[in-house]
Amino acid sequence: MKKYVFIGAYDKTDMLLYVAKILTMMGKKVMLVDTTILKKSRYIVPTMLQEKQYITTFENIDVAIGFESFESIVQYQRKTLGRETQYDVVLFDIDRAIAYQKFNVQSEDRHFFVTSFDVFNLKRGVQVLAHIHKEAKVTKIYYTKSMLAEEDDYLNYLAKNFNINWDKKDVIFFPFETDDLNAIFVNQRSGRIQLKGLSSVYIDSILFLVEEITGEGSGKVRKAYKMIDD
Repeated sequence: MKKYVFIGAYDKTDMLLYVAKILTMMGKKVMLVDTTILKKSRYIVPTMLQEKQYITTFENIDVAIGFESFESIVQYQRKTLGRETQYDVVLFDIDRAIAYQKFNVQSEDRHFFVTSFDVFNLKRGVQVLAHIHKEAKVTKIYYTKSMLAEEDDYLNYLAKNFNINWDKKDVIFFPFETDDLNAIFVNQRSGRIQLKGLSSVYIDSILFLVEEITGEGSGKVRKAYKMIDD
């Protein structure tokens, strides 16, 4: 079971659902753990469940909502669902330092920092980075149409005293367009995970992120993506 940690105050829910869906199309068993304050997935992932904490399956993705630790997820699956916790990939959506600590994330787990360049998202996200106690390699995911060198320098400055080893090889950009946001809203209302209407550059960024997670080539990843809206 490999764990991938997506840190930041920026909204990551739809991006992670798209990534998880492609992973399932590649034959991976996937769980998405929403540890965020707002728990947006509670509202956009269709379910009849109303409990404070629950696990629901959405298009072959297990989505865990409302849990305070990974151990509580394991216990819930064992006692309530009668099964053991066995996944190829677990994606963590984290925007709080307390969640990073309670879910016992290890520095060896793959880390991504997701942000735009507004000060709120930068500083709130950096608050989580401050609680990484053992040096971790972190890949930047920037939601921006264009980036000034000073903006990247500002993030580096905010995190300069933390146990962060920034991935200098790969920085993933989501050049977010208004049309992408409109497409995401339409896809949410469909009650399905679709990528219809998203710009080619947004989709390319999703596919590159899946490549980073799986280590698979672009051909295999793109083949899985094309199966989604068929």
